[in-house]
Amino acid sequence: MIALREKFKIPKKLKAIAALLLIIGILTILSGFFTKGLSTDNAVSAQFWGVLMYNTIFWTLICNASMFFVCFTTLAMGGWQASFRRVPEAISCMVPIFGVLTFLILFYVVAIDHNYHIYGWLNTDVVQHDEVLKGKQGFLNVKFYLIWTVLTLALWSLLGWRMRVLSSEADKGPLLGEKGKKYIWKNTVTASLFVVWFALTVGSTVPWFWMMSIDPHWYSSMYSWYTFASSFVSGLSLIALWVVYLKNNNYLELTNQEHLHDLGKFIFAFSIFWTYLWFAQFMLIWYANIPDEVVYFKHRMQGAYRGIFFLNLIINFVFPILLLMSNDSKRKYNWIAFMATFIILGHWMDFYQMVMGSLSKQEVSLSWFDFGVLAFFVGVMIYGVAFALTKKPLIAKYNPFLKESVIHHS
Repeated sequence: MIALREKFKIPKKLKAIAALLLIIGILTILSGFFTKGLSTDNAVSAQFWGVLMYNTIFWTLICNASMFFVCFTTLAMGGWQASFRRVPEAISCMVPIFGVLTFLILFYVVAIDHNYHIYGWLNTDVVQHDEVLKGKQGFLNVKFYLIWTVLTLALWSLLGWRMRVLSSEADKGPLLGEKGKKYIWKNTVTASLFVVWFALTVGSTVPWFWMMSIDPHWYSSMYSWYTFASSFVSGLSLIALWVVYLKNNNYLELTNQEHLHDLGKFIFAFSIFWTYLWFAQFMLIWYANIPDEVVYFKHRMQGAYRGIFFLNLIINFVFPILLLMSNDSKRKYNWIAFMATFIILGHWMDFYQMVMGSLSKQEVSLSWFDFGVLAFFVGVMIYGVAFALTKKPLIAKYNPFLKESVIHHS
């Protein structure tokens, strides 16, 4: 009989790392606010708000991807993840926190900032003389933008909370017979609602509003899928990182190399899926060579962002396909942790070029400020997830699918 360490206690070293990152991040944001945010130069001020924007959006989306992982595996009756399900649940606890930060930044940008640093379509004088923007006024307006943003973040948080509450029922006692069927049914219904709302937001509208509308004349029908793939593979990598961390600290005794192998397969597969979408979006626009479409890639491929444009492809495609293809590579804890960290950093850089590549087209603004803000969000994530892990047993021992997870073999 395996003795399970059900309660997670945050190590002092992890607290120290999170605190250090938070201090660096807070000092960076304060310094950036006074040196960039208060600048009378609109381009410099836009850099400050743009960096906060892409960081809040990125971390909200990848933490929300953890709950998407829980929900789609629930709908697929994928019991293999039961032994470490509390990890993505804990990560998803960050959605309300990062969601509030995202809303505050976006609210300032669309409702308070009257210099129109980010979104040109906020300038009514410009819109009245632009036929393209006039045609998009029905949805590109402050009221619709904010209402949809609030609904999006609220339902992500609410449905994620509901899934976590249902998960807690598996701690109270055996779920046998009708009781077990009822538990599975309630999980299935809530997971279905989450997946539908996830598809309507991450799979379509949210990337259009939050990021694609920075270039209001440009559009791509694949943009939302591309954003989903980038955030989901990052979310999977974040789950893998926490699983490896807990395993290395002698937790999650029922999770083994078989589970890690399947997580590695998901990371590998969705890295390839992201590349497919990257190529499909780029190739169709390049081949058609329509001026209104190629404008998005012109400065990214041939201008100041050329280096980041191709580095992005190398990190997020070349490295995963070369270094995660073999079975053996997906079973090594430290190797998976290294690759997961690399992939998260790569897709964070992808979000950088998606947002800042539209705000600062003539020069790459990647600097100490970007990495300092990243440190803040990583620090918040580490402390928030670690705190959430302490609130429940790490293994829901009465989960009806736990036995399937224990005997799982890939």
